[in-house]
Amino acid sequence: MDRTYQIIGVLAVGLMCAGHARGNADDKSQYTLFNPTPPDLMRELSTDRPDKTESPYTVDAGHVQIEMDIVSYVYDHSGGLNTEAWDFAITNFKVGLLNHLDFQIIAETYKLERVQDSSGSEELSGYGDTLLRTKLNLWGDDGGKTALAIMPFVKLPTSQDDLGNEFCEYGVIVPFAIDLGDGWGVGMMTEFDILDDASHWEWVNSIALSRDFTEKLGGYVEFFSSVDPEDSGDWVGTVDFGFTYLLRENVQLDGGVNVGVTEAAEDFNPFIGLTIRF
Repeated sequence: MDRTYQIIGVLAVGLMCAGHARGNADDKSQYTLFNPTPPDLMRELSTDRPDKTESPYTVDAGHVQIEMDIVSYVYDHSGGLNTEAWDFAITNFKVGLLNHLDFQIIAETYKLERVQDSSGSEELSGYGDTLLRTKLNLWGDDGGKTALAIMPFVKLPTSQDDLGNEFCEYGVIVPFAIDLGDGWGVGMMTEFDILDDASHWEWVNSIALSRDFTEKLGGYVEFFSSVDPEDSGDWVGTVDFGFTYLLRENVQLDGGVNVGVTEAAEDFNPFIGLTIRF
């Protein structure tokens, strides 16, 4: 419980500092869900995908952004088990509430999982869990070399066919971005997850280096880790690669592959995704 209070304290301090950190950049505070930001004042398209490192930038007030895995495949061989999983149309529905605040619903629309060992195989399929989260940008949304946000979330146990557990899980994500200039950028993220019946927690960290090769084409490389402090010998680590391609001003295609580099990580995870903003 002490860790939960620490997380709440960090959130409270961030909220108190938010107004001071923005300075004079907050010139669109009059725009809300019901008074949308005009198209000519909207920020460039920014997404929380395809890398695992979340973005500190929010969706403009009154606008909707849909980010999805069109298809994602996972293969893992560990402990005598072969696991294959397919995710279809896993979608993040995002809506801008205020100039620096958005709300997100992540729906695991359809999941198919097959686990095989020496005695046979088992197949599970159906709807997965639902994630509710909100993103508050503390600074950098509308300009500057750095940006920071806080993203509290809760996972609802809505999965079918034993594809998830029966517990609500919650936590907070803190994403940070640095514009290095000349098309280069760095994204970093730290995350605290309270899991199962609040009996244990995980600490997630990632760093991604991105590069805009042209006005439309970009790429990234990322390192991601997840650690259970009570079992630090069994941590998850992946090295991830991918690209983004801006088809139109508000439509982006992406793809990539996440490669496990520790025993606890999934071995191989290629995917293709799409983002559309309205």
